[in-house]
Amino acid sequence: MLDFTTAGSTCFLLHTEQEDDMPDSVYKVIELIGTSNDSWEKAAANAVEQAAKSLRDLRIAEVVKLDMQLDAKGKVEAYRAKLNVSFKFEGS
Repeated sequence: MLDFTTAGSTCFLLHTEQEDDMPDSVYKVIELIGTSNDSWEKAAANAVEQAAKSLRDLRIAEVVKLDMQLDAKGKVEAYRAKLNVSFKFEGS
């Protein structure tokens, strides 16, 4: 995997078997943080489900960090999942 980072944007070039099916495609990667009172899995799913409401052609969601929000007594208040989500870029 090659990682190119410029001015806050990240572009990942991944080699997969699907690469032959998607010639000349460009994908944008964004960072999202989802939350849930129940689990990290639900936090990640919440982030993807919200993104799908305004973005088309979501391709990959990669969980890059898991953490928890705690109250003053150390009790878990919320689970948080940070994801990199890619979607097909159709810029002009």
